[in-house]
Amino acid sequence: MIAVKTLYETDFSLWLEETATLLKEGKLERLDIEHLIEEIEGMSRSEKDAVESNLIRVMQHLLKWQHQAEKRSPSWAYTIIEHSRRLNKSFQHSPSLKRHFDNVFDECYESACKAASVETQLPLVTFPKSCPFSKSEVLEINSDDYLIG
Repeated sequence: MIAVKTLYETDFSLWLEETATLLKEGKLERLDIEHLIEEIEGMSRSEKDAVESNLIRVMQHLLKWQHQAEKRSPSWAYTIIEHSRRLNKSFQHSPSLKRHFDNVFDECYESACKAASVETQLPLVTFPKSCPFSKSEVLEINSDDYLIG
């Protein structure tokens, strides 16, 4: 059997399979602990990055929805609804991610303003300095509010 540590560098998929087998069999002394910790920490970071990405996307489109009513589209509505849904699903699977959402809310609003400014070609100062949306408004999207026509 190839050393598990060597597999990490040469065949990541096989490394995952072997690591799972070793864990199931209780052969903890053979685990590649260093890389296992690295991967677990990376998974946590990835989950947090997804929360931030979805939050920025919701707020960006909410800003566009507010400031360019004449250009509203089903695509914008879908983006608002879908990314809010993704946030809620993340919190169902990992309730502790809600703390991260709360911690980065204002920072993500700043990023959403910049993205909305670029996309709409409106000056950044067009958008309120403080987020006009409450956290619950971002999470409790009513799809009926985003019907066009």
